[in-house]
Amino acid sequence: MKIYSFHNVLLKHKLLLIYFLCVFIPILLTNIVFYHVTINHVKKQKMHDLTLAFQQIEADFIHTVDEAIGVSTTIYTDSILHQFLEKEYESPIEYINDYETIFRNFNKYSPVYSSIQQITFYTDNETMLFAGGIEEIIKDEETRPFFKELFSVNEPYPTLKRDGTTNTFSVVRELNYFQQNEREKYVKIDLNFEMIQHAMENATFQGELYLLSDRQQIEYSTNQSSTYKQLHHLLYNNDRNKETIIFEREFDLNYLSNWKLVGIVSEKAIIEEVQHSRKFILYLVAINFFVPSFIIMWISSSLHTRILRILRHMKRMKNQNFELIPGVEYQDEIGQLTTEFNRMSKKINDLINDVYIANIQKKDLELKRKQAQLSALQSQINPHFLFNALETIRMRSLLKQEEETANIIQNMAKLLRNSISNGKDWVTVNEELIIVKSFLEIQQYRFGEKLSYQISIDDECKDWQIPYMSIIPFVENASIHGIEPKREKGTIQIVIKKKKHGIVCTIEDDGVGMESGQLEHLVDSLKRKEEMTDNIGVKNVYYRLQLLYGERFGFNMLSSLDKGTKVEIYFRNRNET
Repeated sequence: MKIYSFHNVLLKHKLLLIYFLCVFIPILLTNIVFYHVTINHVKKQKMHDLTLAFQQIEADFIHTVDEAIGVSTTIYTDSILHQFLEKEYESPIEYINDYETIFRNFNKYSPVYSSIQQITFYTDNETMLFAGGIEEIIKDEETRPFFKELFSVNEPYPTLKRDGTTNTFSVVRELNYFQQNEREKYVKIDLNFEMIQHAMENATFQGELYLLSDRQQIEYSTNQSSTYKQLHHLLYNNDRNKETIIFEREFDLNYLSNWKLVGIVSEKAIIEEVQHSRKFILYLVAINFFVPSFIIMWISSSLHTRILRILRHMKRMKNQNFELIPGVEYQDEIGQLTTEFNRMSKKINDLINDVYIANIQKKDLELKRKQAQLSALQSQINPHFLFNALETIRMRSLLKQEEETANIIQNMAKLLRNSISNGKDWVTVNEELIIVKSFLEIQQYRFGEKLSYQISIDDECKDWQIPYMSIIPFVENASIHGIEPKREKGTIQIVIKKKKHGIVCTIEDDGVGMESGQLEHLVDSLKRKEEMTDNIGVKNVYYRLQLLYGERFGFNMLSSLDKGTKVEIYFRNRNET
């Protein structure tokens, strides 16, 4: 039974656990608390500001009305005006004289008090001329409702009225201060509506305002579409919307008895300040979150990456790969571990090489002994004798004007010279193609018009260094195994092009080709490095290229029955091998 232990947890997971417990969760919780505390603070501050704004609106409105009330009180106790309104005039001239002497002084209130728009007196004194601020009280059936509504005042206090037809607020007061009061008379002071509107429309109060009269009617509202029924439901419904905040103030003044000022504010307006500062909060949260997270991840990534690199190189040792860990040897614990690993790996590699080199030297001595035997055998046949004999035959053919025979003999001499006397391991592509052309010309001499060939090479590839005789075995296969068994004419194409870090040589024929099973068997035998019992030329080149280039050379073979065979060889730069 496997016992769970924290020591079995991968280092990467341990670092992630530290990150989440010590960085991510604390910062996340801190930012959430900070955000909610900020919202509550802004709500309280906004509620305080709205309360002050509502109180200011109330004070401005009362101040506007108080000016008219003060003027009405002055008029209410003015005995001269009382006598002017009570007097029975015998002629219009007498009335006009008194009007000019007494009444015109009352026009001074309108310019002095900006809240007063107009002062009008109403009386039933039929001896007066009703003009210039003096109107008659008419009590016929047609006008009775208007005057009854206008002059329904409670003695002895003035009353605030609103004329719905003219959209005007007025202070109405009955002039009955003196005992000798034979006539019915009133004063109506119209308030400047713009002053009331200015008092109500306070920019710092972000909500709707309603002014309700003692008759429970909306006398003024910043929301013209709202009705009293909707407002009443909102004020007195127990299930009213919790997202709505209501400010309600009933005036305790005699002349504003039962009047109310109501303010309705949506909670969205309260948290508007939070929305404005949300970007700042998010930026601050991002800094608090990402900077520590980046530092922790950077440090943990450094530790994790370096430990994984050591582990990866240690696992390679089981495949006898003693490659040293590259990079700067740092002074921390991981750096010291890397240094000791490199020292151990180098020591093991040196010990293996000592034994391996000793075995190689032993085999090299044996190989040199066999090479000496082979050289002794080859020395028994003088190659120069063959070259001289072929040259003599070529010259005699030329003397007999047998140029075709002379050319073939010259090509055979080239092939023989390169295959026997050339001791170089690397040749240029141009030198390799000389041998290829000699071979193809000999084959053309044998098969006549049955065989044709085409060679295409980029200019920058001509001086490229490739292994000696690495192309001709595939050309020979294309000629002997591809074109020769074919009844019709055949073509061999050789294309050499420059590619990144190397060149690509393509040998393609349109001969008899191979079946898919035969091709797979050949490719598998190359990969498994089977003994060279057949396809010696191809295997010889493949193994030589693999020995020289390692895994950094490319080889691909395609073939279709009765369509031909195509071979591609990728030669890397010799300096990179």
